[in-house]
Amino acid sequence: MPIYEYLCSACGHALEALLYGSERARCPECEGTELEKQFSAFAARGDTRPELAPPGSCGTCGDPRGPGSCAP
Repeated sequence: MPIYEYLCSACGHALEALLYGSERARCPECEGTELEKQFSAFAARGDTRPELAPPGSCGTCGDPRGPGSCAP
């Protein structure tokens, strides 16, 4: 579900809204429906150091052949 950021045209209140299906956002301050969508900033992890890489498909040893492949 996307979270949208809005600015109410009537009262200037900034808000976030989690909308389902065809729901329309309303301002919690004045109940207005004339809202302007705002640009949203998002965060993403961009560190690619090998020690932070996710484990391989096995999950314990990282053997790419899958779970149990490295077991004796």
